[in-house]
Amino acid sequence: MLSERMKNLDPYKPGEQPNDREYIKLNANENPYPPSPKAAQAVSAFVKDKPQKLGLYPDPDSNELKAALAELLNKTGGVLSKNQAFEGGFKVTPDMIYMGNGSDEVLSFVFYAFFDSDKKLVRPEYSYSFYPVYCGFYGIPSDTVPLKGDWSVDIDEMIFRANKNHSSTIIANPNAPTSLGLSRDQIRAWMRRAPRDRVFVVDEAYVDFGGETVLPLLAEFKNLVVVRTFSKSLCGAGLRCGYIVANPELAQAVTTVKNSLNHFPLDAFTQKFALETCRDGDYYVQCAQKVVAERDSFIEFLRERSWNVLQSQTNFVFCKKNGVDGRSCYESLKKEGILVRRFDTKGIEQYLRITIGNAEQMNALKEAMKNF
Repeated sequence: MLSERMKNLDPYKPGEQPNDREYIKLNANENPYPPSPKAAQAVSAFVKDKPQKLGLYPDPDSNELKAALAELLNKTGGVLSKNQAFEGGFKVTPDMIYMGNGSDEVLSFVFYAFFDSDKKLVRPEYSYSFYPVYCGFYGIPSDTVPLKGDWSVDIDEMIFRANKNHSSTIIANPNAPTSLGLSRDQIRAWMRRAPRDRVFVVDEAYVDFGGETVLPLLAEFKNLVVVRTFSKSLCGAGLRCGYIVANPELAQAVTTVKNSLNHFPLDAFTQKFALETCRDGDYYVQCAQKVVAERDSFIEFLRERSWNVLQSQTNFVFCKKNGVDGRSCYESLKKEGILVRRFDTKGIEQYLRITIGNAEQMNALKEAMKNF
């Protein structure tokens, strides 16, 4: 009774979400801090004072939210931990934004809108594991490029393959699970050598923790699509809100895909939460900066104990220790009540991806890791 498409699906495998006991959960790159009190209070008041709103359809285009989000991006320069306005007069405008149910749904629509089944999509070998899932879902062939020996993206090889097959490209920057990021100048140089009439997607889920956003490149490249999320730096993983920033024509293309599936993607509750989140940007700047400080402290802790740790620009670290089995390390931490992420993927199976928690959580993790 199943379709051939269904039989061939290879679904995404998220980090554990156990309910058998309370864990310190450092395996899903969630933010350790709650949403801003102002945002929480505003959402509570919205439900209490205007319950009739929950019985009506929400704004299908999230117009008020787009305006507030554009203002936040312009104020912070697109990187919360740095919190500096864009230079050179660049501005994000509301018509450049598409809002959706988390960046995973947004990515799904991006794949549908811009990638074809007759052209290979160029992507790095080790990156966000939903990319190959969507390739399989939509029948999009992949051209997977191995990372270099230092875990950095092989830009020259990706450019060569994109030009060889006249292909689109997708990267996560900073990358997951490796935590490394490319500079804006590196991506600018890359895009100048790649096909200009094929969409180039940069997934910036983690950029707020110290990366360099490519948003200003939208003034130069009409084929650039930047995917972002409220789940990481904006403390909203449980409320599902993601977005793209692109030139208005491409943003409208994704809107057309959305309207062909679900005219009302973001419910009224999530729109209110996201709106108030954007209005209280200073709170999230502080949260991002605290995560960065804990991350850098943890990297120093690991290196003092001879762990191999990549220089993270994200809210997680990618690390291993020679002579210590990755699975054993993962299982030992789980016994201590701490969940981290380990992948069975060949080539990275000895590495742990550890989300940065708050100070109390990280102190407990350090105690548990002292004997490894």
